[in-house]
Amino acid sequence: MKNKYFDKIEKIEFQGTDSQNPLSYKYYDPNKIVFGKSMEDNMRFAVCYWHTFSWPGGDPFGGPTFQRPWMEKGDAVELAKLKLENAFDFFEKLGQPYFCFHDADIAPEGSNFAETESIQKTIVEAIQEKIENGKTKLLWGTANLFSHRRYMAGAATNPDPDIFKYAAAQVKMCMENTKQLGGQNYVLWGGREGYETILNTNIKQELDQLGRFMQMAVEHKHKIGFQGPLLIEPKPHEPTKHQYDFDAAAVYAFLQKNKLEKEIKLNLEVNHATLALHSFEHEIAYAFANDIFGSIDINRGDLLVGWDTDQFPNSVQELLLPFYYIYKNGGLRSGGLNFDAKIRRQSIDPEDIFYAHIGAMDTCAKALVIVEKLINDGEYDDFLNNRYGKWKTSNAISKDQTFESIHQEVLSKNINPQPVSGRQEFLENLINKYLK
Repeated sequence: MKNKYFDKIEKIEFQGTDSQNPLSYKYYDPNKIVFGKSMEDNMRFAVCYWHTFSWPGGDPFGGPTFQRPWMEKGDAVELAKLKLENAFDFFEKLGQPYFCFHDADIAPEGSNFAETESIQKTIVEAIQEKIENGKTKLLWGTANLFSHRRYMAGAATNPDPDIFKYAAAQVKMCMENTKQLGGQNYVLWGGREGYETILNTNIKQELDQLGRFMQMAVEHKHKIGFQGPLLIEPKPHEPTKHQYDFDAAAVYAFLQKNKLEKEIKLNLEVNHATLALHSFEHEIAYAFANDIFGSIDINRGDLLVGWDTDQFPNSVQELLLPFYYIYKNGGLRSGGLNFDAKIRRQSIDPEDIFYAHIGAMDTCAKALVIVEKLINDGEYDDFLNNRYGKWKTSNAISKDQTFESIHQEVLSKNINPQPVSGRQEFLENLINKYLK
């Protein structure tokens, strides 16, 4: 097929820290053994189809800056096939094990749902052929229930039940396509499941609708025999003023209310966590504490702006604690590290897309090696175990104790506890030690 966008770029190889080649890996060695597995298997990197191949480089004050062959005018289906060819060329040259997509990323929408479904079928079959003949697999798929104007007041939470029905049909189609392509997860992001103003919003009604929608998604997952987890992706706001999937805690409460906590887990994103005024490690730790961790979208935000900038990760230090919680708890399992990130709109060369992913993968690889040492050394774990150690002794509170019995114990034993240092500064120094 014509217009091979990445023709001039060779396959990216691991060349080590001495290499001066910017189109090479310095730290990411896919075959290096960490935590008993190869880096590739441990990190399960994924390229996102939307930012990487579908975003044209526009912003609210200016139009597209990217001039890529599949973004030109022409037959929409043929352009989708051209985008697909170039995407898999990129995956191969990057050595990428996985990718992720929205249905709207891979194929254009038709004049009605039947036509959309037919176009999707055509493109999915083409993707399936690529997967079967290559290395890159599908980490997860998802339906775009936020871009089209029909969803301006939400999808599952829309006041119009016909829009709920259309969204349900769209998720059914996308879930089945994800299964056909061997996807290991399915993601549900409530991009407009919230409100722009509470003046026109019945929160209870919308939450009830959202709960039923998620129950239907679970029912269909089991009906079609999809084996991977369903994942909700929290985000507090943007594009809405308030989203119902605000953060990990809000989603967990929602899942509990709808008796879905055993069925649905979380896809956590760095920049979404910071917009919720949480650290990324907080969201991950909370998810593991409640057995709802699924996968992560890895990126970063700009601390000087208040919106989702979706930048590639470039700080080893920022990844240490998130990776600590992930790999201390058994790793990514069926999840992965999806680069839900986009190059800047001034980065207009084909090489720029490679530089972004190479740098991010090297950053993650370097952090992984450090975290392995942090965990294996055990000094940090020893501190945590000692801090809570009394809860594992005979002096701990038993299951049959009450306020009354504890009151008597405090009096009879003259319990007069003294505070113990939290040693925050010591721990900060300890973590920093591993960065040297």
